[in-house]
Amino acid sequence: MRKNDSSRRNFLKQSALVTGAAALGSYGFTNNSLLQKTLIKKLPREVWIAGISQMDMQTQTPQMMVDEIIRILDNAVVYQPDIICLPETFPVVNINQNPNLSEQLEISEKALQQFSGFAKQNNCYIICPVVTSSGGKAYNAAVVLDRTGSRLGEYRKIHLTIGEIEFGLTPGPLDPPVFQADFGKFGIQICYDIYWNDGWEKLSEKGAEIVFWPSAFAAGQRVNTKASENHYIVVSSTRKNTSKICDLRGEIIVQTGIWDRNFFCGSVNLEKVLVDAWPHIKHFNEIRKKYGRRVRLTTFHEEQWTVIESLSPDVFVADILKEFGIKTFVQDVREAEKAQIKARQG
Repeated sequence: MRKNDSSRRNFLKQSALVTGAAALGSYGFTNNSLLQKTLIKKLPREVWIAGISQMDMQTQTPQMMVDEIIRILDNAVVYQPDIICLPETFPVVNINQNPNLSEQLEISEKALQQFSGFAKQNNCYIICPVVTSSGGKAYNAAVVLDRTGSRLGEYRKIHLTIGEIEFGLTPGPLDPPVFQADFGKFGIQICYDIYWNDGWEKLSEKGAEIVFWPSAFAAGQRVNTKASENHYIVVSSTRKNTSKICDLRGEIIVQTGIWDRNFFCGSVNLEKVLVDAWPHIKHFNEIRKKYGRRVRLTTFHEEQWTVIESLSPDVFVADILKEFGIKTFVQDVREAEKAQIKARQG
């Protein structure tokens, strides 16, 4: 664990860039030459995430849509994102064509090849939502490309709309996969999945720290709610309106909007957990006294939540929890549920 943390820390030190610089173009990018001169030290589990909104993006062909998104991302690599999430089946929407299922499969494969090269060239993971096929069945899927451009795996949308089923798509397995990246574990849900809790809860049980949500629509506060209910980061990348990153408290970290319409890039710190303020508050002054500025405690008084976050490469939240006998909020709830089941049986 510590060896991997150390390796990740060295990578981040080499690749980190300051982003508070002059804006470039219409997407809120920053000046590349200035950034290259100004390196900063990043936290060991600081992850930079980028996403797209296809709001007002319209092209003649699928290839032109892929080219337009790559053009946006080419200007965005100044941020050196660790992972990029694209919108749901993005190559075949907002275009002046209506490709059938067979054509969509062909278009999707070409898009995957292009983004595989982009991932390798820019040393980043990419979540590429396209139509895939296996065993004679077609799926609304999100293919995960790793930093070398290789396929790490794919998530197949569990909850399809009636229209998708009539189009010829098959619902994916009820047990969504969790993907292991060098920065942590993440999962995926797609669009209509947001109306069900099963996939989101299973990803939490499997230890996902980030859940990506490529979608045809923005869903508003429902995205924030999924983050706060499951206590992980939720990242949306949509065909229209807002795309955003929500912290595990449900708060927006960064989003698209009027001024940055089609692209966002922001950072999250995964070295933090959410705990129930009571009864663990009895340890908070001890933690502050020992760690000072190296640890941040943020309490949400009405929710009775506290976020314990490491601000130092030498401090690990897991060590703090063990030292002071603190359980995460999720651990507390799951243990209470087990006790309830046992009491009912008794």
